[in-house]
Order: sequence, then structure tokens, then C-alpha cells
Amino acid sequence: MLSSLRPVPRCAPISSPNVKLDFGDLRIPHIFSRTRFLALRAGMAQLEGYYFSAALSCTFLVSCLLFSAFSRALREPYMDEIFHLPQAQRYCEGHFSLSQWDPMITTLPGLYLLSVGVVKPASWIFGWSEHVVCSIGMLRFVNLLFSVGNFYLLYLLLHKVQPRHKAASSIQRILSTLTLAVFPTLYFFNFLYYTEAGSMFFTLFAYLMCLYGNHKTSALLGFCGFMFRQTNIIWAIFCAGNVIAQKLTEAWKTELQKKKEEKLPSIKGPFSEFRKILQFLLAYSMSFKNLSMLFLLTWPYILLMFLFCAFVVVNGGIVIGDRSSHEACLHFPQLFYFFSFTLFFSFPHLLSLKKIRSFLCLVWKRRIQFFVITLVSIFLVWKFTYAHKYLLADNRHYTFYVWKRVFQRYEIVKYLLVPVYIFAGWSIADSLKSKSIFWNLMFFICLFTVIVPQKLLEFRYFILPYVIYRLNIPLPPTSRLVCELGCYAVVNFLTFYIFLNKTFQWPNSQDIQRFMW
Repeated sequence: MLSSLRPVPRCAPISSPNVKLDFGDLRIPHIFSRTRFLALRAGMAQLEGYYFSAALSCTFLVSCLLFSAFSRALREPYMDEIFHLPQAQRYCEGHFSLSQWDPMITTLPGLYLLSVGVVKPASWIFGWSEHVVCSIGMLRFVNLLFSVGNFYLLYLLLHKVQPRHKAASSIQRILSTLTLAVFPTLYFFNFLYYTEAGSMFFTLFAYLMCLYGNHKTSALLGFCGFMFRQTNIIWAIFCAGNVIAQKLTEAWKTELQKKKEEKLPSIKGPFSEFRKILQFLLAYSMSFKNLSMLFLLTWPYILLMFLFCAFVVVNGGIVIGDRSSHEACLHFPQLFYFFSFTLFFSFPHLLSLKKIRSFLCLVWKRRIQFFVITLVSIFLVWKFTYAHKYLLADNRHYTFYVWKRVFQRYEIVKYLLVPVYIFAGWSIADSLKSKSIFWNLMFFICLFTVIVPQKLLEFRYFILPYVIYRLNIPLPPTSRLVCELGCYAVVNFLTFYIFLNKTFQWPNSQDIQRFMW
């Protein structure tokens, strides 16, 4: 009987990993911690809402003070306002006939129609006279309202564009929104009756709706943006390209996984990655199923593109009104000017010793490729550099002085700047490496289509592509955002101070002239 007894095993210590305790009451702290986490998360979201409201309110307050200073200094239309304001006032008075159209205006009447839709109800609600609601100040104030909408759209886009798996602080999002809202070239035109603010509003709104998958609304908003500026049709196409790039990226990942599982030999040699992507695109486009799926997703944008083509055929071109000063050409250096513009305004993110070292190492590693790129760039600068008559004659724009003191001083300067252009282009592409190759392809095609046909070098043409680029780079660290915001504040202060206080007169005119973007 004693021999049948088995020895009792020793009790394992509590700390042993072999022992698993499963007591129901031990789950209470876990539930409690989860509840606390959700409450903390909700509190942080509420706090971010307070930050956003404070940033928007302060920005609008400062903008109102600047608007007041502009209104006191500029009692009459200035620069392109001499065309826009009288036309809007004619619309405000109910004169919509083509005989009342100013032939010097080259954009469609979206700004004037929307302005009338905003200011006219004010006369009915508040009983204001037509003289008040159609005044210069009221029409300019419409763009200030657009700036508020742009601030909110930038914030929503930063939430949507940035990858969700990468945690970003509230401060980073608010600072990024604030920085883009006061981007100097854009912010300046919030106080004049130009098309920039409204063009930005509808383009950003269309992009946001595209990201949310509401493509019919996105195409409709893209049409509104087209009514402000004809070249905005390209950014409506970019929204369609964004959808296509997303589907191509999904299919590309599936293809790579399939090859990995089947252990197929990969293509080797120079430009192997390019050849693989080209083969994939050809195979993808040969599938009727793929094409029909893309058509069903993008048909609103295709319809918008057909409407644009019909407009071009009927109008005899993209430009309406005075076409003599807006002739399209292949101005390839515009792409280089945009790269330099972006490098200047995004230097906290694009310019560092580490980036310069990485670039130089890459140049040495692929010196033959970069040598060919340099030769092609020099050729494009040599054969396709144009100087518009406005650029050479109008000394009220900063571009006049950039051209005169940099490019015209010595003929060789435009060639010596080619390495800077290449570095700027590489740095921009490097900052977008978190996006897929297909997204980058769509973006750079649209960028090329928008700016290369422009003969006139004007910083206003770079605003939209710059903002879209800036929205899609990963959220920078807070220190860089603070540096960027501080630099924008300094540039804005200088440009506003010079515009309002450093006036001059032409020898043959009594009108006051001012320096501006």
C-alpha cells in the first residue's frame, strides 16, 4: 500500500513561467487601465481641439488687423485688381452679359460669381446698400473668409494624409497647419482680390473628398477650382491619379509577394527597378477587369476631363481674354525654379549636413547616371530658358529682382546653378519616399504639366504644388516646425512692411507703386 503512493511534486514558485493564474478578479485592473486609456485619449483629442481653435482664432485676429492696414493703405485697386474688382462689381450690380466682360481677364468668372453669392445676401440680411456690399473692402474680405476655410482644410488633410500607424502629437499637427496657413506666398494674397485663396480652397476641398472616397463631390469641387483658374484641372486629374496610384500600389505589393513565394528570378542590371515597374504597368493595363475597376472609380474625373476638352475646343485654347501674354511653351527650367523655391521655403526639412553627405555619396556611387542628368539639365537650361516681357519690365515683383541680380548679371550663373537644382530635386524626391512610387509618378507628372508650359516666372504658380507636396511629407519634428514657422513669420513681416511702407513712383506716373510677390 505504501509502495502504491506516488510522491507529491514540489510546488513551483509563484514567479515560475510555467504557472498560469486565471482568476477572474485579476481582469479588473486591465479593464480599468483600458478605460483610463480611452478617457485619456478622448481628453487629448479635446485638448487638440482647443489648440486648433486657439491657433485659428489668433491667425484670424492677426489677419483682420493686417486686412485693416491693407484697406487703409490701398483705397484703390492695385495690380491685377484693376481688372478683377471692376468685373466683380459689374456682376454685383447684375450685369452678367458677355459685352460687360473685360477682355484683359484671362481666368473664368468663378471668383466673381462666388463673391456675389457671399456679399449679396449681406445686403438682404443687414439692409446694406449696394454701394457698401460691392465695395472694394467687402470683395477683398471674401478672400479672408477663404483663408479661414483653407486653415480648416489643411488641418483635416494632415489628419487624413499622414499614416495612421505613425503617432503624431497634437502640437505637430497644429504647427504644420499653422505653418502652411501662413505660407508667405499664399498668405500675402489673402488680402488682395486675387484668385489664389479661392483656387486653393476648392482644390484642397476636392483633394480631401477624394481621400475620403467621395469622388463625385471631389470632381464637382474640382470643377469649381477650374472656374477660378483653368490650370486647376490638372489637380482634379491628380485626385483621379491618387485613386489609380492606390490601386496600383495594392496590385504591386501582391505581385511582389507572389514572386517572393514562387521564388522567381528577379531582373538584374541597370534600371532594373524601372523595367520591373514598366512590365507590371503593361501587364496591369492589359487586364479588362483592372481597367473597368479604375473606370468605375474615376468616371467623375473622366467626365470632368471631357468637359475641359470641350471647353478648350470651343474656346480655341485654355486662356480666355488676352492670350498674347499667356502663350504656352516648353519652359523646362520652370521645374528647376520650383525645386529651388521648395528648397528655400522647406529648408528645415530638406537641407542638412546629413542630407548633403548622403547626396554626395549617392552621386559618387552613381556618377555616370548623375553625369548624364547634369548634361541633360544644362541642355534644357541652354535651349529652353525664356524671359517673359513682364518679368523683364515690371519692377514691382520680387521675381524681377531675382532675375536681374542673379540670372542676368552673369550668363554662366544659370549653368552653375544646375547642381543646386539637382540636389533640390533629389531632396524633394527623398522626402517623399514614404509615398508609393506610383503616387510620386502621378505627382511629378501633374507638377510638370502645371508649371512647365508657363512662360512667365511667377511665384504664385508654385503655391498649389508646394502645399500639396508639403502636406504629403512625413510630419517633421516639433523643433523643425517651429524653425519653419519662425522663418515664415519673419518673411511675412518683411514683405508686409515693404509693401505698406516702402512705396515708390514711376517717372511717368503719379500712382503709388509697391513691391509684392
